[in-house]
Amino acid sequence: MSDADHIDVPELSLEDFLVLEDDRFTPENVCLVTGAASGIGRATALAMAANGLTVVATDIDEAGLDGTVETAAELGVEGRVETVAGDLREDVPEIVEAAADHGTVAFLANVAGMQHVDPIEEFPMDVYDAMQDVMVRAPVELAKHCLPRMRERGFGCVGNMASVHGHYTTADKVAYNVAKFGLRGLTQSIAAEGDGDVRSFSVSTGYVKTPLVTDQIPETADQRGVSVREVVEDVMLGQSRTDEMMAPAEVANLFAFGFSRHASHLNGGDLRFDGGMTLTYE
Repeated sequence: MSDADHIDVPELSLEDFLVLEDDRFTPENVCLVTGAASGIGRATALAMAANGLTVVATDIDEAGLDGTVETAAELGVEGRVETVAGDLREDVPEIVEAAADHGTVAFLANVAGMQHVDPIEEFPMDVYDAMQDVMVRAPVELAKHCLPRMRERGFGCVGNMASVHGHYTTADKVAYNVAKFGLRGLTQSIAAEGDGDVRSFSVSTGYVKTPLVTDQIPETADQRGVSVREVVEDVMLGQSRTDEMMAPAEVANLFAFGFSRHASHLNGGDLRFDGGMTLTYE
């Protein structure tokens, strides 16, 4: 098996998505999804549209957002996918306002992420700051602007893309580790202040077949002085009890479940789908 066989990003199909019966999954309710130009963000946008919601997909990558809309049309999802291009470091209020133009913002999926691989003593602080802005500050600010709209509607839910790195850490990813722990703190803070009407949850997975992951494999291989194959099999999956990385649609389905009526008691909790990485050992 070649290295590429391990890291191909899978194509999405309508059959990949979990479709649930929920009277809140309707066109007048909006699900705002960040990082929606590719990977888990794109899959989550499509999954929520497949469930009949109006989805507002946002990202800094306008071409990628166009690709998400094209994929939605190709798959024939039930709900609409609208887009708003914006920078999460500067444009959060405007992004939420644009989302509200399409209906009531009832669901927020904070998926956007970044990665950089370097040991702490060599980690560039400008990169660290950018990662915290996108993965921690922006989700807090998005929640700040979305929560009043959810309360006015009488219900709402915020889902945050955490990680196994929000439970335990690996070397050379200090900014990512800190951000993912921070997202779990945000999740619990929203639950503490939601008064039962607004819920929150986080999703923690192992490695997923997305561009964010596949792009970091060669860099990790260089950092550790090993091959790409060894990064995938030993570094990424070495602690897992599964031999395949998750597909983006599998992660998107966790958001669909978490937002749904079936998860009414999921509030402040974390959906950890990590193949046994954090709770088992050999």
